[in-house]
Amino acid sequence: MATARESARLRTLLETGLAISSELSLDAVLQRIVEAAVALTGARYAALGVIDRSGTALERFITTGLDEATRAQIGDPPHGRGILGVLIRDAQPLRLRDLQEDPRSVGFPPGHPPMRSFLGVPILLRGVAYGNLYLTEKEGAEDFAEDDEELVTLLAAQAAVAIENARLYESATAWSRQLESLNEIGNALVGELDLTRLLDLVANRLRELIGARVVAIARPVGDELRVEAAAGEGFAEMLGLMLPRDGSKAGRVLDRRRSERIDSVLEDPEMHQEATRQIGARSGLFVPLLARDEGIGVIIAHDKLGPDARFDDADLRIAEQFGARAAIAVDLSKRVARDSLRRVVSGQEIERQRLARELHDETGQALTSILLGLKSVEEASGPEEMGAAAGELRELVVATLQDVRRLAVELRPRVLDDFGLVAALERLVETFSESTGIDVQFEARLGDERLSEELETTLYRILQEALTNVVKHAHARKVSILLVRRGGKVTAVIEDDGEGFDPGQSGEQGLGLLGMRERIDLLEGRINVESSPGSGTTLAVEVPLS
Repeated sequence: MATARESARLRTLLETGLAISSELSLDAVLQRIVEAAVALTGARYAALGVIDRSGTALERFITTGLDEATRAQIGDPPHGRGILGVLIRDAQPLRLRDLQEDPRSVGFPPGHPPMRSFLGVPILLRGVAYGNLYLTEKEGAEDFAEDDEELVTLLAAQAAVAIENARLYESATAWSRQLESLNEIGNALVGELDLTRLLDLVANRLRELIGARVVAIARPVGDELRVEAAAGEGFAEMLGLMLPRDGSKAGRVLDRRRSERIDSVLEDPEMHQEATRQIGARSGLFVPLLARDEGIGVIIAHDKLGPDARFDDADLRIAEQFGARAAIAVDLSKRVARDSLRRVVSGQEIERQRLARELHDETGQALTSILLGLKSVEEASGPEEMGAAAGELRELVVATLQDVRRLAVELRPRVLDDFGLVAALERLVETFSESTGIDVQFEARLGDERLSEELETTLYRILQEALTNVVKHAHARKVSILLVRRGGKVTAVIEDDGEGFDPGQSGEQGLGLLGMRERIDLLEGRINVESSPGSGTTLAVEVPLS
């Protein structure tokens, strides 16, 4: 017949099982378990260690029996070495008469209370170890007995189920919150069309969702990736950072169109180690932004906040869900910006055409009429009566008429509309050589079929700007221009033998490259500039025909 003490212990076990089964907070479950273990065994101290994802160390350590002053004096909780490490490794119950006499013990830190008798029991469910219960200093200086081990083993079995339920509940609750956040962010992204603000919003909100130290977004710029938005610790060091597309993990992820999670960035050969050291990264998460199967950017996250810097599969799924929504929003923003820019450029060309027509037809005809009038007056009065003043006036009118015609051609050459790109460029090159003395070699292999009006205008403006740069900056003696239609693309290459420059130091605005890039982007083309001081400059443009 069971004694009163045994009945009380069984009642405590039953009540504890019911209590922890109904508790959904993981921290509260763990605390109830250690308190129940003390009540069942008469131990003075108890602890519960939760094993981390690697299965080799403790990620959480819950205690009872220690006051706050003692905890503060001990310092950091144990990480799973010594006797605690034996339990993690073997996952078998362990009873010891004296902890300090066991050769596997590593001792106690300063300020730790003395502990001798010990009982350790693994918390197992379906063969998976969730953690271990540790009990020390049984009342009356006794050793822990076999019945203590049996009761704590039963408690550990109940605890395993309760811990799994609590974890599932926390995961479901967290996932529900994340879905709500994703929907909220999706709505916010759709309403935000300014690309800079949009990228900042993506970086900040994703960082909150996955608990990262820093999140950045890099976008392709030629053969490199430029970090255009960042949030979190060290974000200032990342903004504007240039990463080689072929020599960085971000570039590889964008090319492979596949997300990757990196537990240790130092051990990954694809990581750009200089950038990694610059921001002090330990772990990484990389998610490509894909729109219509085109890589338009990469989300980069480093270092999950907390004791373990590694991201998990749930973080990766969230980042991918977020990245899918962000890619749609970024693509929409780009389309709206591109449409606005196209309208502006089209409006400018229409206005240029109107001004050119007015200068040529109205102002030019008015000046021509003045010349004819001067000639009639000169013939009627005789050159002696007209005098030098009339001659100077006539020369001024002739010079003004030439300037007006030149300005009309620069604004919008009629030959471009009437005869196409090649004829317009031949006229441009001829005028340029005559006015500057620079030798220009021009070759076009575009075939007989004319290009679209938008493409002809774009290429004309780019080559016109390039020749202007040659005069302003290059101080060249020779220039060559090649236009080729091949493989569904048109390629334009302009080279000069001028002074050259350092592309990394010279601003695009000063060289007009920003405007060129904007025009080329409208046609989904590419532009590349190669130059170095003393070696001339090569500008290459490639634009698809459709």
